[in-house]
Amino acid sequence: MDDGIEEHGAAVAHDVNPLLSSAPEHGESATTVLIAFVANVLVALAKTAAALVTGSASLVAEAAHSWADAGNEILLIIANRRAAKPPDESHPLGHGREVYVWSLFAALGLFAAGSAVSVTHGITELIHLQPADDFLVGYVVLLIAGVLEGISFLRSVRQIRREATTFDRDVLEHVLATSDPTLRAVFAEDAAALIGLVIAGAGLLAHEITGSAVPDALGSIVIGVLLGIVAMILVNRNREFLVGELVDPRVRSAALQLLMAMAEVARVTYLRVEVVGPRQVNVVANVDLTGDDRESLLAVRLRDLEARLVELPAVVGAVLSLSAPDEPSLQ
Repeated sequence: MDDGIEEHGAAVAHDVNPLLSSAPEHGESATTVLIAFVANVLVALAKTAAALVTGSASLVAEAAHSWADAGNEILLIIANRRAAKPPDESHPLGHGREVYVWSLFAALGLFAAGSAVSVTHGITELIHLQPADDFLVGYVVLLIAGVLEGISFLRSVRQIRREATTFDRDVLEHVLATSDPTLRAVFAEDAAALIGLVIAGAGLLAHEITGSAVPDALGSIVIGVLLGIVAMILVNRNREFLVGELVDPRVRSAALQLLMAMAEVARVTYLRVEVVGPRQVNVVANVDLTGDDRESLLAVRLRDLEARLVELPAVVGAVLSLSAPDEPSLQ
């Protein structure tokens, strides 16, 4: 492969895996999850203490939210570790899709331990209104939680923004589109946490001003609904990747150009590039090779092209077949 083709191959890998190596990118995502875990444990402890002191329904909901997030981060850490296992005979395309299974569990945990608990507690508080006190403690804890959650959120935003630039996407678009569910989960959970802090603060302030526990209880319910919406979005995206999702059209186009740039390839008549893990793809294509070699040599040439594709860190599998004479070219 000449220098120009190698550079273009690097560009394709960069689209799917910005660091051109799964290990560094995996390590960065793992660090993002670890920072979120530490922040959520500290925040959960502080919110729990504040909820016990103040009796605020919104703070109880926020404490449940943070404990759910902390538990989810453990599942996301497991997801990253298991997805990073190399291919073997039983899993020739690697274990990348396992990350979507564990991330799906994490999203369901957010729904059950965060959303359901918050809504249930808010409804219970509406039925049995209990006044809160020591509001200053609640405000201080919410402020501290905002700082810790903000640190974790900014970490995920920086990683997302860097990747989004590669695809010419904005941050929110890339959050929904990225093949890395752990990064999406951390961003979504931290964003929901920051919004939840505002809701909890408003409920606590309204409780203090009016003397009624109703706004506080309603705040708990709103937080629960917010977590439920976030959880369902995460569940659906993980489901879509588990079922099988094609790559961004721009990555497919780059892969097509890479194949066409190979001296041995005369044309490409079929191309399927499917996501099989975070920044990992499997390439299936029908190609027409240059020259007029006999069948045995054509097989050897195809295997050589497959091996060269798999050398790209983003490509974990490649299957090339010969095009039929009547198949139209893709380019």
